[in-house]
Amino acid sequence: MTTFDEKLESVLGKKSADALATGLGLATVGDLLRHYPRRYDERGKLTEIRGLELGEHVTVQARVKSARQRRMKSRSGELLEAVITDGTSDLHLVFFGRGSRTVERELLPNREALFAGKVGMFNGKLQLAHPDYKILDGSADGADFAGAFIPVYPAAQGIQSWIVANCVEQVLSLWDGVDVDPLPDDLRAEHGLVPLEKALRDIHRPDGWAAVTIAQQRLKWDEALAVQLALAQRRSSATARPASACPPVPGRVRDAFDARLPFELTAGQREVGERLAADLSGEQPMNRLLQGEVGSGKTMVALRAMLQVVDAGRQAAMLAPTEVLAAQHARSLRELLGDLAQAGELGGAEHATRVTLLTGSMPAAQRKKALLEIVSGEAGIVVGTHALIQDKVEFADLGFVVVDEQHRFGVEQRAALSGRSGGSTPHVLVMTATPIPRTVAMTVYGDLEVSALRELPGGRSPIKTSVVPVADKPAWLDRAWQRIREEVGKGHQAYVVCPRIGDDEDDEPPKGDSDRRPPLAVLDVAARLAAGPLRGLRVGILHGRMAPEDKDVSMRAFAANDAQVLVATTVVEVGVNVPNATVMAIMDADRFGVSQLHQLRGRVGRGSAPGLCLLVTEMPDGTATMERLRAVESTLDGFELAQLDLELRREGDILGAAQSGKRSGLKMLSLLRDEDVIVQARDVARRVVADDPGLDRHPGLFSLVAGLLDGDRAEYLEKA
Repeated sequence: MTTFDEKLESVLGKKSADALATGLGLATVGDLLRHYPRRYDERGKLTEIRGLELGEHVTVQARVKSARQRRMKSRSGELLEAVITDGTSDLHLVFFGRGSRTVERELLPNREALFAGKVGMFNGKLQLAHPDYKILDGSADGADFAGAFIPVYPAAQGIQSWIVANCVEQVLSLWDGVDVDPLPDDLRAEHGLVPLEKALRDIHRPDGWAAVTIAQQRLKWDEALAVQLALAQRRSSATARPASACPPVPGRVRDAFDARLPFELTAGQREVGERLAADLSGEQPMNRLLQGEVGSGKTMVALRAMLQVVDAGRQAAMLAPTEVLAAQHARSLRELLGDLAQAGELGGAEHATRVTLLTGSMPAAQRKKALLEIVSGEAGIVVGTHALIQDKVEFADLGFVVVDEQHRFGVEQRAALSGRSGGSTPHVLVMTATPIPRTVAMTVYGDLEVSALRELPGGRSPIKTSVVPVADKPAWLDRAWQRIREEVGKGHQAYVVCPRIGDDEDDEPPKGDSDRRPPLAVLDVAARLAAGPLRGLRVGILHGRMAPEDKDVSMRAFAANDAQVLVATTVVEVGVNVPNATVMAIMDADRFGVSQLHQLRGRVGRGSAPGLCLLVTEMPDGTATMERLRAVESTLDGFELAQLDLELRREGDILGAAQSGKRSGLKMLSLLRDEDVIVQARDVARRVVADDPGLDRHPGLFSLVAGLLDGDRAEYLEKA
């Protein structure tokens, strides 16, 4: 009897099973049957070539345009150069060695085939080097695909889509089906869902587009419901342990702070502030996500909430993803509070607190002093990195945790800190400047209430973004350095951001990208600029491997305009605030994500002068990567870009890898297009868990959660 749990080796043999395990991580019959086609090709309908992603392993159906043999100049031997087309765009192929003669005889003009390989680039054109291929024009090689539909599976080097298809065919012929459908009959009837066995057979071997749609709907429900059940259980358990109520106390630090604010809070800041004040006043633990554009004033909102907790006699902790940002937050909070942050000091206000910084690499004496301030309760506000959750750190009475840029932190760290407040659960506020689409918020952050700040405070200047395509227009790079010199000549400053630090064996470029040069590095670029196009300017550097005191010196020098140009990694992505900086050049911009580019450019235009962001890239036009950069160039709307980012990212990576580094079970569900399924599944999950928190009376649903969310991912969701 062949079941879901059967090892593939016993069904397919060792060679095929090893290939599936090594290339795709598939070990059981269930794993393979849940490895769905990423799309379906129809005979004669060619794959669109425009928009292929550099470095991606692809399978395309295309027509041969030409194939010709020639001698290699640099070494003895022959190579075959071929061009395939979708009728509009072309893709270049190259084959090396003796076998290229055989390839030439098979890749005849106008012949259609599946081609599989990794997209590289040569002489500014996309190409596949030595791709695997399968002829589809009725030859013996094409006989595997008897019907009109050709399922195209996610594949990997050494195991192509058509090999996966053959393995699936073999497994389906032996599989005995599902013993018990995990979805109850009444739930399937209510939502018009087919049985799981039919859905799995139809998703791999459909007889038409209607069968595909019906199968996909059922499989999306499995994934959506598994996630929402796990989140509903998390919400249920979160209310089991109360939080410490922290109602506002009139006449203390927060009122004194509000009275001396030199500006008006925006309507959004007031509205969110009132919501937080109400949440903090109750004994149900607050779990709220605050999202807002770069510069929308999230830190001000968080500070006023922290002061409410301090006024109630408890402590607040603020976590930042990097030491640079933690130090910047501590400095900013002290500057904002002035004498209100000088409790116990000469000149301190009558009602004052203390802001204490704690990071992992502080000198021993400073660290000891900080730990004493935290455990004694002298520190009302504690700012730090993950060092705050180490065993030696004890709080007197932790009532509130603010986590800045939580996607850069980790759910495990946040959970550890949350468990550090004695017999109660601290209130938690998560902040991000990366706008999150509603469906992601419901799925990844399903146990958090969501608030948004869309309104920017007055005084922010516009930012212009321009792509600098150095492959097509090399002179534009010279103009970019000239623009930086012009801004510095006006008294302003500039950032130059690089993907890598450089000059260290621990900083090797990513493997598997041999077609491309290594990413540009801070140390190399800084030296070249100082000796070349920016000669005579004061150039500083900043990166994550610098000692904390060196980072602080570098950041202070830039803030004081002692350094006119700062060459840095993405440590400047969040929180760094130098209003005099007006221009940023992002080198190898194609190596950064959409949201990261949006975050980075938010570092300029923070003062009265307009900002300029230059996206420097060697990518050719017509690639998906260049389209992504053009999108960033065209809009400053972070919410619009977040939606685009979701479209471009692999759905299966969003739930887990974005936070914990682990792949999620989302293979069919689209967080972009399936909002209706997610909303309905959330309602079902809430009803079921309210009646049966442990799913003891719903063994099928229990197995659904366990099957689609393995131990690591369930733990991730539990901690989220």
